[in-house]
Amino acid sequence: MDEVPHAPPAAGFACDGSPVAAVPTGIARLTDSGNPGGIEITWSDGARLIYTSRLLRDACPCATCREKRVAPASGPNPLQVLSAAEVAPLAITGMKPVGQYAYSIEFSDGHSTGIYTLEYLRELGTPARGSGTP
Repeated sequence: MDEVPHAPPAAGFACDGSPVAAVPTGIARLTDSGNPGGIEITWSDGARLIYTSRLLRDACPCATCREKRVAPASGPNPLQVLSAAEVAPLAITGMKPVGQYAYSIEFSDGHSTGIYTLEYLRELGTPARGSGTP
């Protein structure tokens, strides 16, 4: 696993200023073939959680993505042309802390407007094999 450039918050706080139970202590890029472009976050309480790039991109909390998720589905367009970004494999290209409560994640498709709170990241992850995380 390669380290993902990030600066973990010294202490985590929710948007309302209340302390967060666990904060990231390490973020590593996954290099296995089963999860290309994904990351593993190690939390201060010992939990190790896996995040695929597709999971994080699909769960993006920005206003545009939230609107797209609740918009009525239109029928498939058989003549839709895909952009190069839509055809290329999706990967996480960077993460930047936002204060002490969240991360901004940049994806290989150029999207980078979502702010993922520590609580939201904790909800989204799946336990890494052998991590003992409940």
